[in-house]
Amino acid sequence: MAAMKTAPSDVGRRTLITGAAMTAVAAAARARLRAQAPATAAAALADAPPSATTTITVERRGDIVLIGFNRTGIFNRLDPPSRVRLAEVLYRYEHDAALRAAVLFGHGDHFSRGIDVDASQAGITSGQRTLSGRSDTVDVLGKAPSRLTKPLVVVAHGDTWNLGHEIYLSGDIRIAAANTNFGQDENTHGRFPGGGATIRFVREAGWGNAMRYMLTGDHWGADESRRMGVTQEIAATPAAALELGVTMARRIAACGPLSIKATLASAHHYVDPIEADALSRLDAQYSALYKTEDFIEGRRAESEGRPPRYQGR
Repeated sequence: MAAMKTAPSDVGRRTLITGAAMTAVAAAARARLRAQAPATAAAALADAPPSATTTITVERRGDIVLIGFNRTGIFNRLDPPSRVRLAEVLYRYEHDAALRAAVLFGHGDHFSRGIDVDASQAGITSGQRTLSGRSDTVDVLGKAPSRLTKPLVVVAHGDTWNLGHEIYLSGDIRIAAANTNFGQDENTHGRFPGGGATIRFVREAGWGNAMRYMLTGDHWGADESRRMGVTQEIAATPAAALELGVTMARRIAACGPLSIKATLASAHHYVDPIEADALSRLDAQYSALYKTEDFIEGRRAESEGRPPRYQGR
């Protein structure tokens, strides 16, 4: 029986269809690789162990990450470069699919005494924000458009003052060692809380509790912070507090990551519209005070070890 002959037109049509399909598959594969490669590179959060030049440390522990302030020689005060570095690390945490929860803490004897005023003064008075125009950062204070959608556990110990306390307030869950000494004493130095305490401290602790400390500059301890509703857990020592923070992060990481993000997003739908306008005005209000005579007097009095003499100018 004679073999059936395939019409040349059929062969050409099948070849064309097969070739087009293979070309489409290859193109789709290349597109996937192009889409995945940059994202993977951007998402990778590498370990950064403590060193003389590492101001923000990073330690991955499975699906959680520990992020640490490491300017111990200056009480973990944050200067502009270290604040930018923190924002870069948080961005990479946000975009690293393998990480589900983060713990923020401080190396050494203190969590943070807040802003490094001398290193930050020029940028503040000129109104230049260190994160302005950056698309690869997440501001822990929530004053920039890009924000965390993943959980942040903050663990405080020792001196936790001013910007340090405001970063503490920005956490989703807050844990303090028993020796924590909280402070929001900017008004005693001719400044004001420009990192969000006028908003978040009032929200968490209530008007009277927040004003009692912000308007007097008095400090308070871990027990008082918990009484006001700011602190969720207290541990006996700094090491125990950090371990409790790690335990809390692991419990969060064991939950469904999509449901965790949905929970945070739902809560932010309630909080953010109320706070967004106030947060957006903080930088201008803060920089205006840095240009006053009272601010200069506050810095001078602090350096000379004497009570300031404010004139309201």
